[in-house]
Amino acid sequence: MARLADYFVLVAFGPHPRGSGEGQGQILQRFPEKDWEDNPFPQGIELFCQPSGWQLCPERNPPTFFVAVLTDINSERHYCACLTFWEPAEPTQEVVCTEDATEREEEADEGGLVQLSPATPATPGQLFAPKTLVLVSRLDHAEVFRNSLGLIYTIHVEGLNVGLENVIGNLLTCIIPLAGGSQRTISLGAGDRQVIQTPLADSLPISRCSVALLFRQLGITNVLSLFCAALTEHKVLFLSRSYQRLSDACRGLLALLFPLRYSFTYVPILPAQLLEVLSTPTPFIIGVNAAFQAETQELLDVIVADLDGGTVTVPECVHIPPLPEPLQSQTHSVLSMVLDPDLELADLAFPPPTANASSLKMQDKELRAVFLRLFAQLLQGYRWCLHMVRIHPEPVIRFHKAAFLGQRGLMEDDFLMKVLEGMAFAGFVSERGVPYRSTDLFDELVAHEVARMRADENHPQRVLRHVKELAEQLYKNENPYPAVAMHKVQRPGEASHLRRVPRPFPRLDDGMVQWIVDQAAAKMQGAPPAVKAERRTTVPSGPPMTAILERSSGLHGNSARRLEVVRNCISYVFEGKMLEAKKLLPAVLRALKGRAARRCLTQELHLHVQQNRAVLDHQQFDFVVRMMNCCLQDCTSLDEHGIAAALLPLVTAFCRKLSPGVTQFAYSCVQEHVVWSTPQFWEAMFYGDVQTHIRALYLEPAEDQDHLQEDERSALDVASEQRRLWPTLSREKQQELVQKEESTVFSQAIHYANRMSYLLLPLDSSKSRLLRERAGLGDLESASNSLVTNSMAGSVAESYDTESGFEDAETCDVAGAVVRFINRFVDKVCTESGVTSDHLKGLHVMVPDIVQMHIETLEAVHRESKRLPPIQKPKLLRPRLLPGEECVLDGLRVYLLPDGREEGAGGSGGGPALLPAEGAVFLTTYRVIFTGMPTDPLVGEQVVVRSFPVATLTKEKRISVQTPVDQLLQDGLQLRSCTFQLLKMAFDEEVGSDSAELFRKQLHKLRYPPDIRGTFAFTLGSTHAPGRPPRTTKDKGPSLRTLSRNLVKNAKKTIGRQYVTRKKYNPPSWEHRGQPPPEDQEDEISVSEELEPSTLTPSSALKPSDRMTMSSLVERACCRDYQRLGLGTLSSSLSRAKSEPFRISPVNRMYAICRSYPGLLIVPQSVQDNALQRVSRCYRQNRFPVVCWRSGRSKAVLLRSGGLHGKGVVGLFKAQNTPSPGQSQADSGSLEQEKYLQAVVSSMPRYADASGRNTLSGFSSAHVGGHGKWGSVRASGRSGGLGVDVGSRLAGRDMLGPPQANGAPPDPGFLRPQRAALYIIGDKAQLKGVRPDPLQQWELVPIEVFEARQVKASFKKLLKACVPGCPAAEPGPASFLRSLEDSEWLIQIHKLLQVSVLVVELLDSGSSVLVSLEDGWDITTQVVSLVQLLSDPFYRTLDGFRLLVEKEWLSFGHRFSHRGAHTLAGQSSGFTPVFLQFLDCVHQVHLQFPMEFEFSPFYLKFLGYHHASRRFRTFLLDSDYERIELGLLYEEKGERRGQQACRSVWEYVERLSRRTPVFYNYMYAPEDAEVLRPYSNVSNLKVWDFYTEETLAEGPPYDWELAQGPPEPPEDERPDGAAPQSRRRVVWPCYDSRPRAQPDAISRLLEELQRLEAELGRPPERWKDTWDRVKAAQRLEGRPDGRGTPSSLLVSSVPHHRRSLGVYLQEGPVGSTLSLSLDSDQSSGSTASSSRQAARRSTSTLYSQFQTAESENRSYEGTLYKKGAFMKPWKARWFVLDKTKHQLRYYDHRVDTECKGVIDLAEVEAVAPGTPTMGAPKTVDEKAFFDVKTTRRVYNFCAQDVPSAQQWVDQIQSCLSDA
Repeated sequence: MARLADYFVLVAFGPHPRGSGEGQGQILQRFPEKDWEDNPFPQGIELFCQPSGWQLCPERNPPTFFVAVLTDINSERHYCACLTFWEPAEPTQEVVCTEDATEREEEADEGGLVQLSPATPATPGQLFAPKTLVLVSRLDHAEVFRNSLGLIYTIHVEGLNVGLENVIGNLLTCIIPLAGGSQRTISLGAGDRQVIQTPLADSLPISRCSVALLFRQLGITNVLSLFCAALTEHKVLFLSRSYQRLSDACRGLLALLFPLRYSFTYVPILPAQLLEVLSTPTPFIIGVNAAFQAETQELLDVIVADLDGGTVTVPECVHIPPLPEPLQSQTHSVLSMVLDPDLELADLAFPPPTANASSLKMQDKELRAVFLRLFAQLLQGYRWCLHMVRIHPEPVIRFHKAAFLGQRGLMEDDFLMKVLEGMAFAGFVSERGVPYRSTDLFDELVAHEVARMRADENHPQRVLRHVKELAEQLYKNENPYPAVAMHKVQRPGEASHLRRVPRPFPRLDDGMVQWIVDQAAAKMQGAPPAVKAERRTTVPSGPPMTAILERSSGLHGNSARRLEVVRNCISYVFEGKMLEAKKLLPAVLRALKGRAARRCLTQELHLHVQQNRAVLDHQQFDFVVRMMNCCLQDCTSLDEHGIAAALLPLVTAFCRKLSPGVTQFAYSCVQEHVVWSTPQFWEAMFYGDVQTHIRALYLEPAEDQDHLQEDERSALDVASEQRRLWPTLSREKQQELVQKEESTVFSQAIHYANRMSYLLLPLDSSKSRLLRERAGLGDLESASNSLVTNSMAGSVAESYDTESGFEDAETCDVAGAVVRFINRFVDKVCTESGVTSDHLKGLHVMVPDIVQMHIETLEAVHRESKRLPPIQKPKLLRPRLLPGEECVLDGLRVYLLPDGREEGAGGSGGGPALLPAEGAVFLTTYRVIFTGMPTDPLVGEQVVVRSFPVATLTKEKRISVQTPVDQLLQDGLQLRSCTFQLLKMAFDEEVGSDSAELFRKQLHKLRYPPDIRGTFAFTLGSTHAPGRPPRTTKDKGPSLRTLSRNLVKNAKKTIGRQYVTRKKYNPPSWEHRGQPPPEDQEDEISVSEELEPSTLTPSSALKPSDRMTMSSLVERACCRDYQRLGLGTLSSSLSRAKSEPFRISPVNRMYAICRSYPGLLIVPQSVQDNALQRVSRCYRQNRFPVVCWRSGRSKAVLLRSGGLHGKGVVGLFKAQNTPSPGQSQADSGSLEQEKYLQAVVSSMPRYADASGRNTLSGFSSAHVGGHGKWGSVRASGRSGGLGVDVGSRLAGRDMLGPPQANGAPPDPGFLRPQRAALYIIGDKAQLKGVRPDPLQQWELVPIEVFEARQVKASFKKLLKACVPGCPAAEPGPASFLRSLEDSEWLIQIHKLLQVSVLVVELLDSGSSVLVSLEDGWDITTQVVSLVQLLSDPFYRTLDGFRLLVEKEWLSFGHRFSHRGAHTLAGQSSGFTPVFLQFLDCVHQVHLQFPMEFEFSPFYLKFLGYHHASRRFRTFLLDSDYERIELGLLYEEKGERRGQQACRSVWEYVERLSRRTPVFYNYMYAPEDAEVLRPYSNVSNLKVWDFYTEETLAEGPPYDWELAQGPPEPPEDERPDGAAPQSRRRVVWPCYDSRPRAQPDAISRLLEELQRLEAELGRPPERWKDTWDRVKAAQRLEGRPDGRGTPSSLLVSSVPHHRRSLGVYLQEGPVGSTLSLSLDSDQSSGSTASSSRQAARRSTSTLYSQFQTAESENRSYEGTLYKKGAFMKPWKARWFVLDKTKHQLRYYDHRVDTECKGVIDLAEVEAVAPGTPTMGAPKTVDEKAFFDVKTTRRVYNFCAQDVPSAQQWVDQIQSCLSDA
């Protein structure tokens, strides 16, 4: 029973103490005067009566009523019902209100008139003041309060003859029952009657209509998000103009949260004075009048619900997690069915008559029923996760959050995580976890209705029926007696508030009210106390939980099979069948990704443990530990599936004997998992174990009688029983039980301190870093979650640190961290489970001792475990080495781990998981090699090889990775090479850190030798012959071959001399190569700044001994090329042929002018040698312009140089002012330079005549004014840059044709005839401020180029894109393409091709071009080489390309050693693949013009690999000068004796080409003098497969000797290659080399030929001879026939057409590829016009040309009998005579498309009459027989009759005579 009302208060308007314009509330009277003992008077009521503030009002407002809620310090809610009415203000009140304003006015105008403030009207009679009647109660009966206060107001207004004191006294003394569904009629003594009904269960909230109203105001989605926000502890603010609405909305939201109780700030109506409460940091639900909306604007983290506008505003920074699916959508649809039942019928053609919608009160209960069901579904089975930690004296209950989330499958769900961690849920556990209490609707629902809810899920009508049933119960709970709700209460008349009330509300008689209250109190004391009869029962647990959404993961679908595998493997291990177990292990480790398999593993292992111990032998132990590690590696830190919990007893049970008295337990091998350092895991485990023991405590007595039934009772059932008996027990018995429980918890705490020390202390205490890195331990150091006061923890900490007395600082560190971790755990669990403080202190003293003891035991185990014989590992596979390659470090055992490329690991492309592989890494003088086998034995015995040359290493980084088998954290290395290989290795534990370190050091030493002579190319076959003397110990690197000392001395002398002339120009110098400075000082000759050529005696640049005769210089390949191009002849006397415009100048033969140029240079005939010295000074690195190529057609020349020095440029292009008296050297230099360029222009034939006068006089001023000719080329202004798109630039808008689409160059006719004779392509930055002089005959083309460092950066990104170190976050090609785009590599390729095509166009139109970019050795070289390749077909042959590289890259000084970082000095500059970029450009052109190149794409890859590999000497050093100095340039001539290792890459290519056509392109069918113009847009470029392909079977295929089987056997015969259809073979992507497994048709045929030759015992013929013969035969046959043969089709003049044809055919069927390649040769006898016509045909017609059964290729056909080979019968065949292909083919029958045999007519010697032999057709005339005799054999034929035989003979004869 309880009082209906505690206090009645009368509050009125009063003056503000500080005299401000607003008034304030004053309590006029309150009853009773003194506070109730059980319920003190709440403070601040006067604020809540008028939440918007106390103000006077100009008119009478109608009375208002609302209920505010105050919460006291004990979280009790007080309901304040406020009824406010207005009375005329008394004069004092008005004055109060205006005084303040008056004072202010007076101060303003001294003694002026008193003015009222505008807020108060002038006539005093019209102001009204508010007065409020307040009832304060702890019960929530709003309607009764409204009626009671209304009655008091009515009595006052209507002047009824009833004493107000009596009414108020009765109200305060009215006692009503709390709950239980009783009803009580009360009367306040004014002829009134009210019926109060109490709810059936007071735990269910009472909502009246508030929930339904909330949904009406805000809608479903908004209410759902408010619901989630309140549950996940966000701040919610309601706004409305109505106070009643605010309190209803808040009440509704709370009702929805049932069964959770909201435990934060809850203020349905917040007064204006308290608005700052809104900025509190804690969550809240608050209502505020909409008038104050502006004040709520700046709240950043508050969710605002506007009830009047129906909106909910969620700030950006707030994330409300939604309900987990499918609950969110289910709830949404059920809510819409309740709120809008017509929605389902809206679309029906014949809607049924609409059913009456539920009343608002009923709808309210239905909505609540939906949320009640939602909670039952969310929390279903929650009681199975409760841990009973203590039963007596009070139940202590903990909730196992992780297990709940794990079993519901909602581990990832943000919403449920937050709810379970929230305060409301903690309250729910402590309130509803109790096993013995009264139950309510929610307990019933969650225990018994879950199955029904599951079944109803997909049946909306059944769901609705269930909702309605629940709603009935909720309604019944609120209104137990619906029929009796009869109220009779007087109400004031209509508009009574407007009538003049004669008097204000009277002052009541205190005494009288107090007397009534006292009397009632006395009566109550006499009566017996009303005890609330609670029906307490055991709370039902309901069915065990299920996942909220059955996620059938496709990955582990066939789980029964997997579990079988796990069981078998474990039984094999324990039966000692180790081989069987080993086979199954990888499958088991894969299966253990699934939860069921992990559970199965723990159950199976439990079966093998007897009496808590299982001793295993070493192999068994190893297997068990592996499986445990695999199990644990997928456990999260919370261990939601209980796997770690199930393994915890096992890791302390399984052990092995290391030596007498030393036993190693499994826990020492499974510590590397995050779960062990998670406090929550240990707490949950601890509470679970405590529950088990406490249950056992109470089960013991009953065990003997009937222990079957006993054992089934859960801990909660036992606890419930005990709680029921508790009041009946004697005091002593109670004490005894409490003590027993306490000691149970205490003993468990000791046990857990031990367990934790087992799993937290590492076996090797020096590995403390692991412990600190592991989550948990480090973080928890700072954040103490201990419930013990800090002072106590502090004192305890001091005590254990001093007592334990650790000496070793390192161990102390580990031990200290573990001790602190355990102590914190002990503090928390013991305090929560009520362990006495004495016991807790004792525990704190024990922990350090436990830890210390365990450390000591571990030391012995660690020592012994080191002595174990290693487990038998697979034997190391030795790699194959090149001749001369030596092992530096023998195999270190490693695991090769998968990187970001999926293929090897059996990724999306399928295929076997070749990686991770187990093997060893070898370091040789040439390569880093991994060889091994896949760790997964099911893949098979495949050898995995990954290697790369040491010289190509670009990045090496240490990594820490898990080994694939044991899941141990090991040190590893990741090595990345510029040949696109990545070795990601984890060292086996047997490899010590010192071995790994040694490996790194040696690798570094080999990668960056101090001197170029330390590289493999030099050491290979150097002075050390195979039988060299053993190495002396003095060598620094035991593995590196060192050069003899005298060699170094000589080098030093040479190098010293080099300083003589180096003052002026600085090519990449030797000292940058880590060479010590010269020792002999006399070499430091001071040289005058400007050396005149005359002082350059030969010896000043080179030692006399090194001086080369001119003839040897002449022999250089470049000179042969210059002669081919007609750029100057070299007679024996070097006399100049004056008619030639250019000459070969030997001015640089001693490398005196330019160190990085070749010895012989092409310069204009008119320039004297001594002038060149001065010209060279204007250019960077003295690289002055020299000619490198001349067009055979237009005679334009291509020149190259370094960029201009600033002074040179300005001097050259500024208008020549009168020279100042002392003209500087620079000016004279630029004059020289100008003369030089003029000489170049004059040397060109078409400009020679005009050398005297101005060639460009024909230019109209329009062209030279304004923008100049490159106006459209430049971005803007005079000298903008060549923008991004050369295509559009070249086709300048104003004067040139429109640009072609696709980035193709515009028509050749686009450049106008009057054009500059020479274009200088320079860097935009260099040419800034340069004013082109219209009188000159040259013109500047400024372009923007990228620098070498950009190439380097771009290449780094390209490497990462093509060979990523770890898998991409999102699978699929998107991430690869994105990173490829980020690298900008293709953009650079595009720019290079673009500039090159521009230069090609200029040259083709007759202008010469000087490429003058950067220092003239990177981009200049790329552009110049590409231009020559595109313009001159000679460079597209194997010889020509070699010559091009030798001339432009090697002779002209591309700095291979510097760019490749070949030596220690280059280490900082890193690898910059300028040459590789050039090869990529060539590859792009090759793709677009596959028939123009004699070499195959493999050739480019081969060069790309070996230009960086340092296997050959070709690509070492930076210039010819350096090569001569090391004696490299001419050594190759005299040393060709014997089969020694090739030193030159060209020699190697030559040797290999003799044996195999691997470098040859069969589609080679060039056109005469074709200039190639490739498309350069990025969309036309393809990523080079050199970057992405990999062959794991043998490593990179570019070291041919190491490749396992060349495509065809060179000399020795391979028996298995006999028949192509012999055996099927699986070709794995990324493992096998596809070209080798499936050679193209021609290679196949050549291979077949060689095999047959070998079979016949003939000496094998070279493939090239065979090939050339076949082509020649084709050509011969094409001539006599006038028609265009198919070969003529391929010689079209439209480049892209026939290119594309080539491409199609390349990928077409075998037959067509063959015919294409054999027919297409440029010298077939067809006219150009016919070829043009042919080219216009579509590809499909071209295609059909090559179909063998095509009719036009069948000159004559019919049936003939042919005799088979020796002893074979005659058979009828269909013969076809093909004059085109010059062959006689035969088929099985007429429509057969597959040719069964061919007789080549070229081999036919004679056709003669024949005779019938045995088995010939009987009926045929013998004259019908004839024989065809070929060089190989005689064929016997027989026709059907004599005439047809004669016809055949004639046809064959005519065919032969044609040939």
